[in-house]
Amino acid sequence: MSRFAAHSQVLFWEEPNHVAELKAPDLHVETCAQTGVTVVTPQLPAGLPREQECEVLKQLLDLYLAGEPGPFIRWYYTPMMLPFSEHVMADCIIYDCMDELANFKGAPPELLPLEQRLLSQADLVFTGGYSLYEAKRDKHPAVYPFPSSVDAQHFAKARLARPANDDGRPRLGFYGVVDERMDVELLAALADARPEWVLEIIGPVVKISEDDLPRRDNLRFLGGRSYEDLPACVSAWDVALMPFAINDATRFISPTKTPEYLAAGKPVVSTPIADVIRHYGDIEAVKIAPRGEGFIAACDEALALARGNGQWLKEADQLLAGMSWDKSFQQMDRLIKDALSRSVHAHPIVSPTSWSSSRSHHYDVMVVGAGFAGAVMAERLAADGGKKVLVVDRRPHVGGNAFDEYDANGVLIHRYGPHIFHTNSEEIFSYLSRFTKWRPYEHRVLAAVDDMLVPMPINRTTLNMLYGLDLKTEEDAAAFLAAQAEPVSVVRTSEDVVISAVGRELYEKFFQGYTRKQWGLDPSELDKAVTSRVPTRTNTDDRYFTDKFQAMPLEGYTRMFERMLDHPNIDVLLGVDYCEARDAYPHDHLVFTGPIDEYFGYRFGKLPYRSLQFEHAQLDQEQFQPVAVVNYPSPATEYTRITEYKHLTGQQSPRTSITYEYPAAEGDPYYPIPRPENQALFKRYEALAMVQPDVSFVGRLATYRYYNMDQVVGQALATYRKMAQRHVREQAVPAVIELRPSSGAA
Repeated sequence: MSRFAAHSQVLFWEEPNHVAELKAPDLHVETCAQTGVTVVTPQLPAGLPREQECEVLKQLLDLYLAGEPGPFIRWYYTPMMLPFSEHVMADCIIYDCMDELANFKGAPPELLPLEQRLLSQADLVFTGGYSLYEAKRDKHPAVYPFPSSVDAQHFAKARLARPANDDGRPRLGFYGVVDERMDVELLAALADARPEWVLEIIGPVVKISEDDLPRRDNLRFLGGRSYEDLPACVSAWDVALMPFAINDATRFISPTKTPEYLAAGKPVVSTPIADVIRHYGDIEAVKIAPRGEGFIAACDEALALARGNGQWLKEADQLLAGMSWDKSFQQMDRLIKDALSRSVHAHPIVSPTSWSSSRSHHYDVMVVGAGFAGAVMAERLAADGGKKVLVVDRRPHVGGNAFDEYDANGVLIHRYGPHIFHTNSEEIFSYLSRFTKWRPYEHRVLAAVDDMLVPMPINRTTLNMLYGLDLKTEEDAAAFLAAQAEPVSVVRTSEDVVISAVGRELYEKFFQGYTRKQWGLDPSELDKAVTSRVPTRTNTDDRYFTDKFQAMPLEGYTRMFERMLDHPNIDVLLGVDYCEARDAYPHDHLVFTGPIDEYFGYRFGKLPYRSLQFEHAQLDQEQFQPVAVVNYPSPATEYTRITEYKHLTGQQSPRTSITYEYPAAEGDPYYPIPRPENQALFKRYEALAMVQPDVSFVGRLATYRYYNMDQVVGQALATYRKMAQRHVREQAVPAVIELRPSSGAA
């Protein structure tokens, strides 16, 4: 890191400290005067709930980066840092994979899903050795091995140092973390077999109990030392040890200790670690043997070598001559510069921390909003229309309300509530299939009614469960519903729709309370379109939708949007309000997908919307409910539904994640409220929009309509086609009609 600090500012974000006496989250910031590396350590109050920690870390990171100019390179040593940092715009993303962390004892279940997400985002993947490279090379197109190197000059100090406690007894030593990777039973056997030797183990004890360490008079656990002190420690040894256990945690390691010990002038004895065998198995100075008598015999050989004439050092030094961290830095630096060059050429992203410095850019079209409407318009304008497009969104991510992300459980959740894709349009499904593969999924919903979970929409099974019936045919169910239904002369409201179809009792059980919570209005006050969206069935089909195409994006909505916007003609500006960007970036046309009343400064007053609040929870259990969504129609329950995402994603995990959904009067606009007076107010704004020749209004909020996702995509595709046709007409050369007399005229 210090080598990169010589070229640019390097920020090292550490794991948080949990401090008992701390009242509020804080940051400890320290910059090394020698290297220029800034180390930032979050300080969190002890007992902070796990589900809140990610959001707190995200806020702390944003607070710190607000004062930094950017652009940024995000460099990850662990995928666990991804959830609170992936929103930060970066010119390059690096996954520096030093260990197969998922193989460690107690690895969190979310680690592997997070690693998959990091691999999908990363521009470069570095691995700490060739074994790890072989394990990762098929998972990313740009994986590069960087086996352990050495600061030979630093460790060569051990060759010149005079041991402080030379009592004549052979000394064998190890430095590093003492954890599950160390074969402590082997240490005990070695100490017992050679009581005249002194075994020194230097380093912190991590993830294993001190009580589990073997205790012998000649086996000494000395605790940690600084990097600067290591040469002096090694100088006292005759032989350096690498007594690693052979287990999942050591399967892919490439120990830095091997070249460091050799640079310090000490023979090495190691258990059979794959990368040690690969790189050092042929030199005299490194003895490799399994635990037991073979390892003890190898130590005897290494001790004899140490007390010999030192000829073995020439071979070791020859090997070390081609190794240095400077060389590793140069290779990494070149790869990063190449990646940055490709990134700028292929898909320049305007960073929200530096957008104002790029005011000279001119775009054909500015698209406001990176949700379905904005992303489709941007992709079509760029890919089909050849336009230079800037997409602006005040949120720090693409995807709009369909944005999904991996939470602390490693479950792919929808931050703004569940989004289930379904459509009957082959055109829409085929279009989106350019940017995602699909996971087949048919949505099923249960409703908590009368202390039961029954299918919703109401079907024959629902009726049989509620009323203890045995309706066997569609005709039986239709007759039962007809007997319940109440005639309504003119169907005007949502209440009229339901009562005329299924009667007042089912209306009250399923619709009245739910609608009041969802809309803040009684169904009798809402347009009939609201409840018309939910059918009543006489068969036993328990699918919520019956569309021809029903599926979930295989890698999630966010990844689909990222691919949609990954075009050389598209720049993306996140975390910035379009009002600021509109003047900063000249453009010929504006596509607006936000609230239409906001665009016109609320000239006629605000259009009413319903909002939502979400309470996300991670649970230490495999499954919470039998389907993805359970509705709670009763007014006694504050929330309207609970979503469990593993049903949507198909993920397998011992933990699960759910979301409670609470309708709200205030907050982000989600649902236009369908009432005649609201539609009349919209028409006034629509009249203003129609005389804006350089602005196109697209999407649910811009057209004040209660659209499904596929309908938004369809509207955006149709809007683009009209724009393209208009452009063709405007560019057409007008025909010239000559008006002149014919040859036979007088």
